[in-house]
Amino acid sequence: MSPEALAALHKRCFTTPRPWSAAEFAEFLTAPLCFLQGDSQGFVLGRVIAGEAELLTICTAPEARRQGTGRALLAQFAATAQERGGESAFLEVAEDNTAARALYAAAGWRESGRRRGYYHTPEGARVDALVLTLPLRPAEV
Repeated sequence: MSPEALAALHKRCFTTPRPWSAAEFAEFLTAPLCFLQGDSQGFVLGRVIAGEAELLTICTAPEARRQGTGRALLAQFAATAQERGGESAFLEVAEDNTAARALYAAAGWRESGRRRGYYHTPEGARVDALVLTLPLRPAEV
């Protein structure tokens, strides 16, 4: 997908956090540690640095929601992050994004922190970001 197509889909999916621009997607796509998976119905963008994977963004087209696309993208992200040496993963999600939080919880992500007032809504309110983590490798005994 082109940076423009990614930005257009992202804009259909987000107001908080704000949608990313084509230039922002282009920058991530040229970064050697980043990876993109998905298609015009949804995508996930991530990176792995020193054993830590970050899910940068994930979105599913509104008409494709509740059909397993998000679950599949999360599974693809985890598998690719693990292949690239990720031992654990993290992401940030707006506290008021209940649909995303339910998806992440069902996939095994757990809350590990909070960034107070991290996101700004279009109306100017501030929303906390929840930091969620997922182990990608079993803990050694």
